[in-house]
Amino acid sequence: MSASVATFGALMWSGFRRYATYRQATVAGSFTNIVFGFLRCYVLLAVAAGAAAGAAGGYDARQLATFVWVGQGLLNVVGIWGWNDLAERIRTGDIAADLLRPVPPVTAYLAADLGRCGYQMLTRFTPPVIVGAIAFPLVAPSRWQTVPLFAASVLLAVIGSFGCRYLVNATAYWLGDARGPLMFWTLGSGVLAGLYFPLRLLPEWATVTIWVATPLPGLLQTPLDVLVERDGPALQAGLVALQAVWAVIMVALAGVVQRRAERKLVVQGG
Repeated sequence: MSASVATFGALMWSGFRRYATYRQATVAGSFTNIVFGFLRCYVLLAVAAGAAAGAAGGYDARQLATFVWVGQGLLNVVGIWGWNDLAERIRTGDIAADLLRPVPPVTAYLAADLGRCGYQMLTRFTPPVIVGAIAFPLVAPSRWQTVPLFAASVLLAVIGSFGCRYLVNATAYWLGDARGPLMFWTLGSGVLAGLYFPLRLLPEWATVTIWVATPLPGLLQTPLDVLVERDGPALQAGLVALQAVWAVIMVALAGVVQRRAERKLVVQGG
């Protein structure tokens, strides 16, 4: 059974309110993101300074600074790390209660995650971007289509990230404990999503392969490249379209895996 618009909205609001209760964690997390923002920014600026014509991977210094600071702001908005709710509920058997509810688990968790994204956008995105703009010269979009494309790309990044995280958590249906897959996800996603360095610094064949064959560049690299206008308008739109394809695939795959898991799920005690 699918959720109505009102139900979906209520679940989003519940996700927003849940994360709004962690005020001290929000402040501490923003401070940490800012500290790491300085570290990452100086490293990449040094790379650009040592490159030919002061540009590395097609990014100049202002684009790299923007890439870093907006990326630090988006890190918790996209929410690549730190979500193991589904795996924990599977491990404890509490998932049985989710299966009795009228809203499918994938839909319910997606709605709650969009609510979480809304809260993080208000509280975790702005501080790093403001600090970065004060400390470094950042680049502003020069094309009108960049802003709506960036907004759409961020939303697709959140949805794609949710689909990936749901699939990693869902391994607990078969393994009983998803800590191993979650650890591999934490290690691999930051590299392949473009968090630690822009993927365009890699050889072109590697960049294209990662971009086309995996959904991970769509979690951070795509929205950041769209914002700094690394490519022309046509390629900008093409990257967002590819990101949309992967987001749909990952959420659909999460639904398929969930239905398969429900056919074999055995909860402790019955």
